[in-house]
Amino acid sequence: MTQAVAHRVDPYEVDWLLQGISTLSRSSLRLEQFSTTVDLRFSLAVLTQKWQQRVHDRVPVQYLVGETPWRDLMLTVTPAVLIPRPETELVVDIVLQRIEASAMGAELKTGTWVDMGTGSGAIAIALACALPKAKILAVDISTEALAVAQHNATRNGVQNQIQFFQGAWFEPLTANGTLAGVVTNPPYIPSETVKTLDPEVQHEPDGALDGGADGLSDIRMLARQARAYLRSGGLWLTELMLGQADDVKALLTELAYQQVEHHTDFAGIERFVSGYHP
Repeated sequence: MTQAVAHRVDPYEVDWLLQGISTLSRSSLRLEQFSTTVDLRFSLAVLTQKWQQRVHDRVPVQYLVGETPWRDLMLTVTPAVLIPRPETELVVDIVLQRIEASAMGAELKTGTWVDMGTGSGAIAIALACALPKAKILAVDISTEALAVAQHNATRNGVQNQIQFFQGAWFEPLTANGTLAGVVTNPPYIPSETVKTLDPEVQHEPDGALDGGADGLSDIRMLARQARAYLRSGGLWLTELMLGQADDVKALLTELAYQQVEHHTDFAGIERFVSGYHP
């Protein structure tokens, strides 16, 4: 614990790492209710190596453990995928809110939804759980990421509800104007800002972070191209970073999306923008 504090690593990560590599539970660690013998998934030497990777190499604990909790799911994560953030959990709640606000809500609940740039599959899997009668398409350019996403779909029992496509954004899909929704957590960090991010973030795939000069390159393209794929009344929703909401709202308005709104995250930051296809 002292070493964690000295290296500016949150002490809770010690518990998290121990839970991930042993049979110890969160409550048993907190209450110190465990025997002197603990079953480990790794040898003590490997555990020591992993901890050194955390404090010295700044490898995220999620990669060291190999999984992370997200919403009510447990997801496998590797350096091939972005680590799902707590704020991204709100994407599914916003989808459900906007479905309820739509006159076409019943059709949207049973329609086809796309998670663009699925990564670990977090959003696609959560959508499948929240919309059990919907069909979910998960797209990613990375074959390694898709392998993780497919594993996570099976791990969480929704593999039969999700189809996976390898390719750049809409490239592997057919433009037929029938999609109920396009949801994405694309790269949105400006290229120069990526270089200044915390050391932990530098271990995540650059392609999932770098959104071009102003961070909006992929968002602009996705908003424009989605119009050929969405049905009338279909929902378009993206995550973004602080300071981008006004530009994205203006873009959607220019592209004739209707009822364009921003949505805040847990910290009150304008983290998402959505609109309906006319």
